[in-house]
Amino acid sequence: MAPKLTNFDERLAQSVRFFWRGRRDAVKKQQTSGRADQGNRGAVTGGKNLDAFRDMIVDVVHRYGPEACEVHRGKTMVVLPGFFRPTKQWDLLIVFKERLLAAMELKSLCGPSFGNNANNRCEEAIGSGYDFRKAQSEGLFGGGAAPFLGYFLLVEDAEGSRNPVSAKSPHFPTDKIFHSSSYQHRMKILCERMVQQQLYSCASVLTAPNELKSGQSSHLSNQTSFRSLLTRFAAHLVGEVDMLGADCARIKDQPAVYESNSFLAGDCFSSIEDADEELALGSDEREMSK
Repeated sequence: MAPKLTNFDERLAQSVRFFWRGRRDAVKKQQTSGRADQGNRGAVTGGKNLDAFRDMIVDVVHRYGPEACEVHRGKTMVVLPGFFRPTKQWDLLIVFKERLLAAMELKSLCGPSFGNNANNRCEEAIGSGYDFRKAQSEGLFGGGAAPFLGYFLLVEDAEGSRNPVSAKSPHFPTDKIFHSSSYQHRMKILCERMVQQQLYSCASVLTAPNELKSGQSSHLSNQTSFRSLLTRFAAHLVGEVDMLGADCARIKDQPAVYESNSFLAGDCFSSIEDADEELALGSDEREMSK
């Protein structure tokens, strides 16, 4: 049966709801197993909380990517070689004819310990991006590969992430842009500068209050919005298909794509409102069987 389709805004709200339900269920599972002392860590290590956002990215691949491309989501199949380390596990890989088209990293930043978690996210994102680009320069992702590297971060919209925090440095002054900035603002700066420094093709930060039903979310700038990430990714895929020419066919013939005001216009995302059990079941085996 063909999946029910919905528009970007509604599917984004569904994904936010799925995220918070996933965190809640992970905590309940920890409590049921007698490991309640792990508290918030249980929610963080739930593993699949961001799968709804990842699968929105996959929907873009299905709409604009090459017909024979491989979509890898399984844990053992999203590993790439590194330059400073042997390998790195990503959240999503798109491969076409032994050439990497895209890699995606999806993370979250939730309270109550915003400070420690923010530092960890910065170190991970910067290190992974730099390692990826060095590996690319060595030709480790296939001949002539110029992959799209995307980064997505969901930040809990709470007092602890909204309020300004100090940035103290005893020996040298800190960059003025960080003075009295909140953790939300710092994550926006991180995403903007990672793109400016060409570590990532696009980096996105989304804020959402910890609510199970509303699905409410906000972006901090158009440049770092999740819509911008998907739009730039769609454009990259269309460019790859056109560049490959006769060696590559688009999944769907959509001449209107160039006439539309947005790559994300219309109902092009698989709805999960009434089918949560179907989400995140897209293993590599299932993907290849389509």
